[in-house]
Amino acid sequence: MITIEKLDGFGADTATGLGRCAGKESMYLRLVSTVPKQPDFDRMAEAIEAGDLKTGFEAAHSLKGILGNLSLSPLYEKVCEITDYLRNGTEMDYSPLLSEIKAMKEQLTALCD
Repeated sequence: MITIEKLDGFGADTATGLGRCAGKESMYLRLVSTVPKQPDFDRMAEAIEAGDLKTGFEAAHSLKGILGNLSLSPLYEKVCEITDYLRNGTEMDYSPLLSEIKAMKEQLTALCD
């Protein structure tokens, strides 16, 4: 089960995230627990792998907003990085960044279980 302490260990800025939820811990934890199920993770990866950087950007930008609002800092920072490359249409090997994002998402998923 997810807790504030586990999220702190993950590197989340839980004080800021809680502040955005009016200090309601149960609301914040419930919202955080929905993050690993966000379809934009798969949408982003699939689009990038297909060479569709525009759709990849849209999915990454959506994730950036969700992660930023919940102050899930480590994952947010990686998604910001990939979003910037996609925004600029940078042709590159995205697989290292996608792997890092996937690994962090899996860590968050484990915290939510």
